[in-house]
Amino acid sequence: MPAKKAPAWVVPVMRAGYAARGAVYVIVGGLALSAAVYGGQARGTTGALVTLRGQPWGAALLWVIAIGLIAYMVWRLIDAAMDLECKGSDAKGLAARAGQAVTGVIHGAIGVSVAASAMGGGGGGDGTQTATQKLMAVPWGPYFVMAAGLVTIGAGIYYAHKGIAEKYKADIRVTPLARKLDPAMKAGLLAEGIVIGIIGALIFYAGLTHDSGQAGGVGAALGEIRSAPYGGILMGVIAAGLVGFGVENFVEAAYRIIPRRSGPDVMTLARRAKLEAEGKLREAAA
Repeated sequence: MPAKKAPAWVVPVMRAGYAARGAVYVIVGGLALSAAVYGGQARGTTGALVTLRGQPWGAALLWVIAIGLIAYMVWRLIDAAMDLECKGSDAKGLAARAGQAVTGVIHGAIGVSVAASAMGGGGGGDGTQTATQKLMAVPWGPYFVMAAGLVTIGAGIYYAHKGIAEKYKADIRVTPLARKLDPAMKAGLLAEGIVIGIIGALIFYAGLTHDSGQAGGVGAALGEIRSAPYGGILMGVIAAGLVGFGVENFVEAAYRIIPRRSGPDVMTLARRAKLEAEGKLREAAA
């Protein structure tokens, strides 16, 4: 049975989603970097976005980001259902596709929260802590919370490995700008992995201690980094990395390919690196 080809409308939805996620992380990382340099408390994802509400055009920008994050959810759900990135249907592929769907739902939930903020509703609370509290209340809740923490730690390891091993290059088209921004993309994925890993550890500890107050999102993770020795410097480095992760998302918004549409012969950063290592780059370009 031939593989399904990605519908054309998925492409702009995908690009809108990555652009919105890029904006979120540039704002979060930028505010955290400012807190590291000038003092103050680092804000979590929703809290950082709420600061836009009082700015000129802030509500309009929040709506754009909210719609983009919901578009990211749609893209990830369609991506997982149709296997648009050719992950496969074996155990490894199904696990990867499940991860895509979960990531999409999480960003969609953030998008709904941002939309509520744009309408003047409440915002800035710790969604991770609230979700942990609700999960803790169900039967066997603490064990589910610990499991969620371990899964989140695994996601952090995945992001860090994706950056270190340069796996992100597989789906990004070669352009001069993409090549120049490669170091920022690599650093951004590593920083994102560290932050998510810390969030996972906080969630796991909350389940272990039966105390949902121990859980926390991006803001709490940055707070833990800041409390470490040389924490101000470390938080500044990680905050700059989160800005780099935002840049990585902007690059994906502009140059990411969908394997089910582009086919196997498009020149990606990964393919270029492989050809260069094999000494075949000039031959391929000819």
